[in-house]
Amino acid sequence: MPITSDVLIGLLFLACVASVPLAGGRLAQLSTLQFRAPWILMAAIAGQVLIVSVFPGSGSEALHTTVHIGTYVIAAVFVVLNRHIPWVWLVALGGALNFTAIAANGGVMPAAPRALEKAGFALDPAGFTNSGAVAHPHLQFLGDVFWIPSSFPVSNVFSVGDVLILAGALLAMHCICASRIAVRRFAVPAV
Repeated sequence: MPITSDVLIGLLFLACVASVPLAGGRLAQLSTLQFRAPWILMAAIAGQVLIVSVFPGSGSEALHTTVHIGTYVIAAVFVVLNRHIPWVWLVALGGALNFTAIAANGGVMPAAPRALEKAGFALDPAGFTNSGAVAHPHLQFLGDVFWIPSSFPVSNVFSVGDVLILAGALLAMHCICASRIAVRRFAVPAV
């Protein structure tokens, strides 16, 4: 059974965090990280959770589309304010690619029908979906064209933007925590 993309990204993020001590990094270094306006990111995440998981079939499609696109704009403000963090530019690039695909397709991430099928998702789900088959997709190559098969315990579809977001988060954590695999010229010195 497929899981929501929020859950998949959360699980992969936890795997990124777990990789830090395995590579000799100190997770305690993450506590020294000072985010500017963290409430902005929380607002963007809350908006996504509400339209995708809590109220997918409630309200107008136009409202869902506006909120979906708006969450990316809000997240972009957070990224700009926190551009001092190592590798945040890669997270921003992934988010920008996702935003471009979503904006070009009326507020829905275009998912390749084959990817949806292989991941075990319905091609035409009821209610709002943040990722789904689009009749005439624009920029399909930026959409959810990759998949984790439904035969795996965790299945889903994902985009190149999602990959860049997680890669940026992984690299940032390893740099901040000064692990053995951190790119040293970007690493934050250990305290």
